[in-house]
Amino acid sequence: MSSIKDPIRDGLARGWKVSGGARGAVPARIVCDVAIIGSGAGAGITAELLARAGLRVVIIEEGPLKSSTDFNQKESEAYPQLYQESAARKTEDKAINILQGRCVGGSTTVNWTSSFRTPASTLTFWQDKFGLADYTVDALAPYFDQAERRLNIAPWLVAPNENNDLLRRGAARLGIPAAAISRNVKGCWNLGSCGLGCPTNAKQSMLVTTIPAALDLGAQLLTETRAEKFELSNGRVTALICRSVMPNGAVAQSVPAQTAIKIVAKHYVLAGGAINSPAVLLRSGAPDPHGRLGTRTFLHPVVMSSGVFDQKVEAWSGAPQTIYSDHFLETQPIDGPIGYKLEAPPLHPVIFASTVPGMGQGQHDLLTAFPHTHTLLALLRDGFHDQSPGGKVKLRGDDSPVLDYPLTDYVLQGARRALLSMMEIQFAAGAKTVLPLHEMATPYISWAQARDAVDALPMQPRLTKFVSAHVMGGCGLAGTEKLGVTRPDGVHWQIDNLSIHDGSLFPTSIGANPQLSIYGTVNRLAQGLVKKLAGQSAALV
Repeated sequence: MSSIKDPIRDGLARGWKVSGGARGAVPARIVCDVAIIGSGAGAGITAELLARAGLRVVIIEEGPLKSSTDFNQKESEAYPQLYQESAARKTEDKAINILQGRCVGGSTTVNWTSSFRTPASTLTFWQDKFGLADYTVDALAPYFDQAERRLNIAPWLVAPNENNDLLRRGAARLGIPAAAISRNVKGCWNLGSCGLGCPTNAKQSMLVTTIPAALDLGAQLLTETRAEKFELSNGRVTALICRSVMPNGAVAQSVPAQTAIKIVAKHYVLAGGAINSPAVLLRSGAPDPHGRLGTRTFLHPVVMSSGVFDQKVEAWSGAPQTIYSDHFLETQPIDGPIGYKLEAPPLHPVIFASTVPGMGQGQHDLLTAFPHTHTLLALLRDGFHDQSPGGKVKLRGDDSPVLDYPLTDYVLQGARRALLSMMEIQFAAGAKTVLPLHEMATPYISWAQARDAVDALPMQPRLTKFVSAHVMGGCGLAGTEKLGVTRPDGVHWQIDNLSIHDGSLFPTSIGANPQLSIYGTVNRLAQGLVKKLAGQSAALV
């Protein structure tokens, strides 16, 4: 793929202002109009809009700058280069594995492109429970429209690969509705390696859209630079303290440990992602009069079921996650038993081998059947019930963040129901055997056998396999300071020149893959910030 144009290398050749890592030392002191922490979904949208308004923008990214030339579809390189903690970030009790980006473009560089607007039921809950009266479907619609046009978000019209079509066929045989997922792609090659970085620049991530646009407008990008903490005084940020780090996150050996980078700005935007954004505020000793900071952090806890089919599935090939079902979200009240969204994830060998239960001959058999294996996942909609309050971001002794996320009986019973739903669909689609991902489960040869077995399994953390790729909350929006960290306009309740523009804003989980919710919400907030700082109107175009 050496003939594919690399917009990042082209931009660097044009003279983009990029420093850090291989791009050279970051200046010890930088003065700007707006400092943006992070370069993912919220940061990218914000950076483009602010730069277009003529503001001097600095983007601070802890991870490395990688581009299509570097994306070679190898898990062994992608996970340590592009993910938090080499794709092995876990909750404090090790019960949930968390996939989260750590590179320029953030999680948008490595996600699977699934794009959903915030469900109306979620927005209604926010209005009723968190005083967010202006967060309505109609109020957000124009901002979603703009984001969808800017990022080429549209239904995927190519026929689904076998992995996704098995979800469609199995659901149809049970009378369960399923539909196509919109994707943020342009000229997609249908390779299936979205989670390893797009080697053809088809995925319209922040890496190839808004970040380059901001850099073309004069924004400055600091890579391999960790935002440590804010200096605060009289309800304002007076400076941001950063440090240079290695690509793996360790403090750069070539820089004395005591050497700090100081960024002085008129306004600061925190967009490091849920877990990391609350951590910056915790390290800064930010005011938290009502104990909301870092709390109500949500994961869409995911459980999975794998089936083996006679035909080849080759779940690593073709566009990932193009079919979904919301049947188990829409058939019960939002604050009733936990609902779940069903999708069919791509499978790659390292992630598969490290996720399925068992060892020795049992795991050998699972890996032998890998080309014939199909997996369903259920995204549990956490945050809408008293027994699903999410988790809390804390700091370890070295000031690195960790999420304490207790799996309650309410969530665990939802996991049991989700496993049963997925297994029934897989048998309806023709599976020979089905294995729910649970340490005490074995492959089952019929729906009746599987149902009876899962009904009897102990649903406990670390026995039931949970993963997550959607981290939300921790700096929640609310109409009053008693209910959240952030005002409805995205500004911190107690810090006047600090906005928060990422998934940590959400007061519950979304109930759908969150990237488009971040794009739409932050588009609105960033346009308001441009009006405030530059006195002009702005819109994504």
